[in-house]
Amino acid sequence: MTAASVNSSGTTDTATGTSTAPVSIASSSSAAAAGGSVINVSSLVSQLVAATQDPQQTLINNQTQAVTTQISSLGTLKSSLSTFQASLAALDTPSAFNTETANSSNSAVFTATATSGAPVGTYSVTVGQLAQAQQILSGELASNGSAVVGTGTLQLSLGGTSFNVSINDTDSTLNGIAAAINSADGNPGITATVLQGTDGAHLLLSSTQSGAANVIQVSETDSGGALNALTYPDPNPDPTAPNPDLHYTVETAAQDAQYSIAGVPSTSASNTITSLSGVTLTLIGQTAANTPASLTVSSDTSTIESNVGALVTAYNTLAASFTTLGGYDSSTGTAGPMMGNALLSGIENQIKSALYSVVNTGSSTYNSLASVGITTNSDGTLSLNSTTLSNALSTNFSAVSTLFSGTSGIATALNTLITQNLSSTGSISTNSDSLVSQENALTAQTNQLNSQMAALSASLTQQYSALNTLLSSLQTTSSYLTQAFSSLPSVQGTPNA
Repeated sequence: MTAASVNSSGTTDTATGTSTAPVSIASSSSAAAAGGSVINVSSLVSQLVAATQDPQQTLINNQTQAVTTQISSLGTLKSSLSTFQASLAALDTPSAFNTETANSSNSAVFTATATSGAPVGTYSVTVGQLAQAQQILSGELASNGSAVVGTGTLQLSLGGTSFNVSINDTDSTLNGIAAAINSADGNPGITATVLQGTDGAHLLLSSTQSGAANVIQVSETDSGGALNALTYPDPNPDPTAPNPDLHYTVETAAQDAQYSIAGVPSTSASNTITSLSGVTLTLIGQTAANTPASLTVSSDTSTIESNVGALVTAYNTLAASFTTLGGYDSSTGTAGPMMGNALLSGIENQIKSALYSVVNTGSSTYNSLASVGITTNSDGTLSLNSTTLSNALSTNFSAVSTLFSGTSGIATALNTLITQNLSSTGSISTNSDSLVSQENALTAQTNQLNSQMAALSASLTQQYSALNTLLSSLQTTSSYLTQAFSSLPSVQGTPNA
């Protein structure tokens, strides 16, 4: 037996000196009677293989667990940095500070909104008249909306857009004509409504488009037939009539808004005014004579303050992540999975260096986070004094903007730093790739070990099966000889003379 020797006490000595459980050997009589095996080969081989494999597999498993923990920790670090970086987007470019707000001194005259880049300042605004959409009401056309008016083709126009409406027997009533106008293809914005009065039914035509150019016109093609009463202006006026060219009265005139901003007069077909870049005015009423309203466009410091507060909160979350990954909890005696890791400490130090840097803002007063109200607590987190920040923004808005968003601004530097670390060639990806390679190598070791143990199991099974056969044969021979000797006649001794 080259692989191992077996003794009756159950100790098996392999080439590595590994001890096994006692080997089961059948009694002579039972083995002989059954012609069975002497050694439990399957159990023995299983124990020998396990004794060889387990220490090696345990070492591989421990190494794999350590590598997996490091990979997971890098994922947590990457996620934390990405979340923090998202808070920088509202502060890391000069355009992020172009947040303006517009206010009206008289909301009964106009309201205002501003977008990024609107010119900061105060402007006088006067409103002479509001833009209106035309509305015209016909005379009495029928006794009621169900009465037949006539058939033919109407051509309606609003401003420079015209469309045709064919009136046949199915829609020849006043109600039908109104419905046909409303549903006609190409209608640019004329709404027809039938109004019932004590004198009969009238047709009300309303424009949805304001402005002096958007005038309603109606003509017909039945050569002065029944639809002629719907035309506007009247193509065949009666010179003796009070309004010889009209079949309608103007309820609301089509007119442009008339206004001025900073003394510059202008008109608009709409009451929504965008003539001041980045500012939208909505005209609501007229100003009294010699009493202009004021438009004030200013930097929206409340938004900036909110964005700075979000940055402080995001950094504190990142700092907590650094502590969880690389710190030590003395109360539980537990160390973070990246405690002592050079990558983690390097990134943490880089971020802190950027946060505590002094920036050339053109101001000796507002050139650091501390100068605008952001200070460090004893546990490494940040605190924001909103009053200090507000004062800084109102005193020197440009310096605060440069502090965060300038070429060497703090938010700009942090964004660049984190982008480098998170890139595909950055330090985190490099470390992650190395750990993944280690993990793959450990998986390959496990596969190789499994193959080796399968071969060892096959080899041992073959050897101990052969041994088992030999022992079984010897057991059978022993039993046979015992029986043979017992059947021999006993030899009687010769008595003495």
